[in-house]
Amino acid sequence: MSLILDSGALIAIDRGDRTFAALLKRERLGGRVPVTHGACVGQAWRNGTRQANLARLLASIEVVALDQDLGRRAGVLLGKSRSADVVDAAVVLLATDGDEIATSDPDDLRKLCTAAALSVDLLHV
Repeated sequence: MSLILDSGALIAIDRGDRTFAALLKRERLGGRVPVTHGACVGQAWRNGTRQANLARLLASIEVVALDQDLGRRAGVLLGKSRSADVVDAAVVLLATDGDEIATSDPDDLRKLCTAAALSVDLLHV
């Protein structure tokens, strides 16, 4: 089981959300490394001198490149789901059945998960 983070999750930790910090602690104690992709980082990162929480988080998670392959697969998923947010589609594609996705946008991600025939838990942050 993996924890996938969308931009909203990154912003939550940057703002010091204690509930989300506890979720990250659970992952570390379980020996698991949360995952996100570079476009989520771009949506959350504004000024590194004032984002110590986010900088610490990014140093401890896996950040996958939103490369050509992931971009194409995200485009296909957007077509299936009749959606338009490539960042959200790429987040969903990082997950496999049984994973958890921490998101501030569970309704949009639920639609994408359904189109991807993916069974995950969406954790609202």
